[in-house]
Amino acid sequence: MAADSDESESGSTDRLGLICRALRRAILERALRPGDKLPEDALGERFGVSRTIARYALGQLGSEGLVELRRNRIAVVATPSWEEARDLFDVRVSLERLVVKQLAGRLTREQIEELEAGIAEEREAQGGPESASIRLATEFHITLAEMTGSPILIRYVSEIGYRCGLTLSLFGRPHSSECAVNEHLEIVAALASGDADRACALMDHHLEAVASRALVSEAAKPRDIMDVLAPYVTDAAGPKKRRAGG
Repeated sequence: MAADSDESESGSTDRLGLICRALRRAILERALRPGDKLPEDALGERFGVSRTIARYALGQLGSEGLVELRRNRIAVVATPSWEEARDLFDVRVSLERLVVKQLAGRLTREQIEELEAGIAEEREAQGGPESASIRLATEFHITLAEMTGSPILIRYVSEIGYRCGLTLSLFGRPHSSECAVNEHLEIVAALASGDADRACALMDHHLEAVASRALVSEAAKPRDIMDVLAPYVTDAAGPKKRRAGG
């Protein structure tokens, strides 16, 4: 019985992770936009899970700042305010400065190759939907935080990174992703060389440039969640390249 219970818990955890990855990716890629409703029953039906698991997934995304949990179990994609957006980027600059200070001169060859592979994905995404570039760029920063091995930095950089990605989907203006790719390459090169001061300066400049693109624009009207999530159900169930939605 204990083995069956462990297997059941493991299966539930896997399904929970699948839904979180899919929803996170859908939000960062702007398939789901700020204000879109996320009904538990619709999520359960779309992903083939119970409403309880869907509720847990929404709770996880709520803790990351991507979902707002309202009364009567109503959940919607979060809508950050302009004031909050500026605060988010200010905090993010300070956090990621800590990340690069810890990593400068300490990256292994395997870690450098992982970062370069992620940047190659970003370059391949150029010319496609800008939302995909935002997601991949967010994942780059979260990967850096994970390489510190610090649970605190991983948690807060992830949460703020996802929230900033959501902010860009709401306030961001169109831009070329070439700059971001080149800036990421320069940051990795500075980290690999052990130049902490240059890495910090490059990260500060990069994040300020990202923040400068957060200009107010009108949010689009919500769409039918069943149609929006259809491609993400299949994608989330397949092999994970780096991280779905980070």
